[in-house]
Amino acid sequence: MKKPSLLDRLQHARLPIVAAMAATLGCLVAGIAMAQSTSTPPTRQPAALRADQLFWQTFHGGDYEHIQASLEASTAAYLRDPNDAVSTAHVGWLHMWRVAESSRLDHRPASITDDIVLARKYFQKAAALAPDDARYRGFLASAILAEAQIDQDASLRQQGADIMQQAVADWPAFNLFTSGYVMSRLPASSDGFKLALEQQWQNLEVCGHMTLDRHGGNLDRFAQGVTQATANSRDARACLNSDKAPHNEEGFFLNMGDMLTKSGDWQTARKVYAAAKQSPNYAQWPYREVLEQRIRDAEANVSVFNAAPAPGGKSATPMMIGSDAACMACHQR
Repeated sequence: MKKPSLLDRLQHARLPIVAAMAATLGCLVAGIAMAQSTSTPPTRQPAALRADQLFWQTFHGGDYEHIQASLEASTAAYLRDPNDAVSTAHVGWLHMWRVAESSRLDHRPASITDDIVLARKYFQKAAALAPDDARYRGFLASAILAEAQIDQDASLRQQGADIMQQAVADWPAFNLFTSGYVMSRLPASSDGFKLALEQQWQNLEVCGHMTLDRHGGNLDRFAQGVTQATANSRDARACLNSDKAPHNEEGFFLNMGDMLTKSGDWQTARKVYAAAKQSPNYAQWPYREVLEQRIRDAEANVSVFNAAPAPGGKSATPMMIGSDAACMACHQR
């Protein structure tokens, strides 16, 4: 029997539009801040540098209410220099963040879907300006898939799936997470969700340079492997905490634990959640109590994470991808 492709898995998803947006765009911003593009122009304009500063101040502060002010500054910088890949990407990321954590809003306006269209536009431009940056292609693919879900456009969906497949091949340590996070809101029994969960295990294996037991039997050795083998490589910015993503490790394990819980394997989920505590920055992580609660409630959360969304699309205990921490679990200081 022919193995279903990524496109097949996405086509058979039956997600509410807003859930699809959050699922797709959450992953994009979760990977937002691993580093600046390697194609940064030699000299950037002062307005762009000021906009960068406001971008990181807003993002690291979790200041969702002031996204628009940062967006104005980054867009103005882009208009002054449309060939600056960093400013271009920052505009796209701010549009993505606004959608990804729209659960913060009392009411999600229908027009918030416009942020997806704009995110796709700016990431398409950033990917063209910095073709050597595989992150931009992964973000672009996710934005295209979100837009295709809204428009119910099969050809656009195929385009997004193809770009994502190439992005994963170009930089597995970064885009295995991006691709898997896109599909983590799919039904737990679906091929797409099973692939997404497997991609998280593969991401750990790429980072740790080791084969992992799928029930976490040797997970205790992962931290040592990833630090020794990855610290001086390009993958460090995808696998470890950094100045731009101060809690990348903790956020990764929170999401993966949620996915394992949803799959029904709450015992392994507890081991994965606990792996976040090995991060050197764990004591400063704003979402420590969220993780501790996850460990305590893992068995009960199997049904919670698999339940149909309540009216309004909100859950009392959402998975990371549908929560206010969809981006901030990795990036808030």
